[in-house]
Amino acid sequence: MKQTLQLRLGQQLTMTPQLQQAIRLLQLSAMELSTEVQQVLESNMMLELEDEASDAYDAAADLVPAASAASNERDAIDDEPDGEDWDSSNATTTDDIPQDLPVDTDWEEIFDSTLPQGAPVGPHDDDKVEFENLNGTQETLRSHLLWQINLLPLSNNDRHIALALIDALNDDGYLEATLEEVVEAVNHEAPEPVVLEEIQAVLKQVQTLDPPGIAARNLRECLLIQLRQLPPEVPRLTEARRLCESALDLLANRDFTLLMKRLKLTHDELKGAIGLIQSLNPKPGARFTDAKTEYLVPDVFVRKSKGRWKVELNPDSVPQLRINPYYASMIRRTENTPDNNSLKAHLQEAKWFIKSLQSRSETLLRVAAAIVERQRAFLEHGAEAMRPLVLHDIAETLGMHESTISRVTTRKYMHTPRGIFELKYFFSSHVSTSLGGEASSTAIRAVIRKLVIAENSGKPLSDSKIATILFKQGINVARRTVAKYRESMQIPPSNERKKLT
Repeated sequence: MKQTLQLRLGQQLTMTPQLQQAIRLLQLSAMELSTEVQQVLESNMMLELEDEASDAYDAAADLVPAASAASNERDAIDDEPDGEDWDSSNATTTDDIPQDLPVDTDWEEIFDSTLPQGAPVGPHDDDKVEFENLNGTQETLRSHLLWQINLLPLSNNDRHIALALIDALNDDGYLEATLEEVVEAVNHEAPEPVVLEEIQAVLKQVQTLDPPGIAARNLRECLLIQLRQLPPEVPRLTEARRLCESALDLLANRDFTLLMKRLKLTHDELKGAIGLIQSLNPKPGARFTDAKTEYLVPDVFVRKSKGRWKVELNPDSVPQLRINPYYASMIRRTENTPDNNSLKAHLQEAKWFIKSLQSRSETLLRVAAAIVERQRAFLEHGAEAMRPLVLHDIAETLGMHESTISRVTTRKYMHTPRGIFELKYFFSSHVSTSLGGEASSTAIRAVIRKLVIAENSGKPLSDSKIATILFKQGINVARRTVAKYRESMQIPPSNERKKLT
């Protein structure tokens, strides 16, 4: 076999580390980006925040004259002769200063005696915390019930039973374990064996605690416990008890005609009983759930100025970084020492990271501007005017790949006069209209929601009826499509929306 050399030209896409970093930053949310920037700041000495850098330089400049003045004053004091010529009134505050200060002692611990009695001492600036960042200690359902159990005159066995019952409650306050399982659990720890009747007796005591309806085994028992704790003069209390005891399933199915017939109630009596039941809490333990409020940080702002919609990046969501000039000046181009090479590597990584951040911001701004250009009708008139839009449309307009558009629009939020929306919200499939046009699925959802809000609660619209109304408006959708859109908006079916008017 003869060996030869051949020269071939070709193009190949290589995923360089810089490109991989840019792609990774592109798909991060604002909170994740902030965490990533913080980690890079801690690992790369060449990077610093512009605000912190300017503050540090200003503070250093201010300290120089102050230090010089202090030095001059100290020299003048040292030159003072010993005797009566020196004004001792200037030393009234120095006489009380101890010669040796403990290392771990704060200024306030030594000199707080000079403050007036009862004078408030303000915190250091470093200790100031924003109010919304304070995490209060939230009371749990278990601690709330234990506090009440400790006030009850219970025996040792009964206390073990009460604790076992509390441990068997779920987050909504319902008793998940059976009484037989509670008996088995208590007999492992109680000083004396217990029987089922003791468990039932303690359960009744636990069910009298706050919040009302706690430790119920099902919804019917939960509602009945709350009704028993109401004063007898509450209107329609008797009818509400009868309804919960014998006809709760009919109430769930909204069969009001059969309810009135079975319970022999008039229209007003049934309406009052249902209103009383609806005022009860079906999940008494839910208010003790530790659910923290999560805030959305918009990545872009959209506002109208002089008749035109403008898109701006949120400066708070993109940290402004810069190269530290002090460390950069320490680099020597000709040296090949390990320290100098390490500085060069940090500088190169810092430049790549800043460039990747700039690329992320530019891409996000371009995509957001293209979306606003396509969805101006939504900004002007609302969700019913939303136009059909897919990732390919924006990718073709900007000359980018669809995967890039997908990364940019995921977990990125736009602040508009109509609220804060994820960029993905503006993309939706289309449905054909009778006039040959297209309607956005988001616009169809908005129309369905509007129809449901305006419907007669006594005779709610079925999915078939809504499909018929949409067809008359020129939108061709099937009943199952209406049902899918309705379920995606968490709107219950017509039989569950029915109310007694």
